[in-house]
Amino acid sequence: MGMAAPREPTLFGVFRRTMRTMHHSRRTESAYLLWIRQFLRFHARRHPSDMGLAEVQSFLGHLALDRRVSASTQNQAAAALLFLYRHVLGRALTGDPRDDGVRAILAGVAMAKSPKRVPNVLDRPEVIAVIGELRGVPWLAASLLYGSGLRLAECMTLRVKDIDFERREIRLRRGKGGDDRITMLPALVAEPLREHLRTVRRRHQADLEAGGGFVELPEALAVKLRGAAREWIWQWVFPATRRYRDRLTGEIRRHHLDCSVIQKAVVQARRAAGIQRRATCHTLRHSFATHLLEDGYDIRTVQELMGHKDVSTTQIYTHVLNRGRLGVLSPADKLLLCPAAGEAPGNPFRGPGYEKT
Repeated sequence: MGMAAPREPTLFGVFRRTMRTMHHSRRTESAYLLWIRQFLRFHARRHPSDMGLAEVQSFLGHLALDRRVSASTQNQAAAALLFLYRHVLGRALTGDPRDDGVRAILAGVAMAKSPKRVPNVLDRPEVIAVIGELRGVPWLAASLLYGSGLRLAECMTLRVKDIDFERREIRLRRGKGGDDRITMLPALVAEPLREHLRTVRRRHQADLEAGGGFVELPEALAVKLRGAAREWIWQWVFPATRRYRDRLTGEIRRHHLDCSVIQKAVVQARRAAGIQRRATCHTLRHSFATHLLEDGYDIRTVQELMGHKDVSTTQIYTHVLNRGRLGVLSPADKLLLCPAAGEAPGNPFRGPGYEKT
């Protein structure tokens, strides 16, 4: 009985392999796959090799006109399709490989609106109220989001070796854009984090004794550093409560805690605190940057702590110049400081007829 011929790799299989060969994150891979599936459904599941620029632009226009997605969402969809054609199918959508970027693809397409928005920020008492409603791991994670300016995904993918208690630093490896950076470890969080890691280490020791204790390592480190997958320093700071068996290696591993656990906890805490406006995990990061600027720290310092490539991204937080003790004082408020001659300080607008307006 002859051996079965190996199956041809599927389009999605080739796509995943290409993404991982080029060291894109799993989050990017999942997002791009979602857009490619939607693109194929939009065109009645025709194979992308039978389509081209016209079909891509038709889909991107549909996103803007019919689904009314944001400009950033439309750009992400364009980037996913550009990657598919350029790196998986080996084709230039525009016919000119030198001019085959997202801008070229979007030329002539109905563009989604890109309004300039001010980030939502909590006042300091509101931050205290929200974090005060949390307990355990959600409290610790939220405290790091606000106290260190971490993105939620960065917080969940911290490894034990990234925490430096002596220098009070957190070293972020392969953050957004693949860059490393260093931010502070708040003194408020240091001792609770030590105690949390003691609990995590006891669980890891139990996993080792049960034949598990493995963790996923970045890129080719599993081959380069034999045995590192079971070492304590490579374990997640926030491991998941359940273990799983990796399909490729057969190893019994723990993944890091899912981001949704912290997201749900923060939303519930905001409601319990009675805050009547939207506040998410990312709001805590926005608040970190805003409060640093309110305290007079240099914008370049804040840029480095936030991990922004360009200072223009950090400048969105300069809206704090319109509020707080360091803010711009309205000329109307200055009238309170300069009463008319012979009059006591008061509200100049509470004149005759004020109560009727």
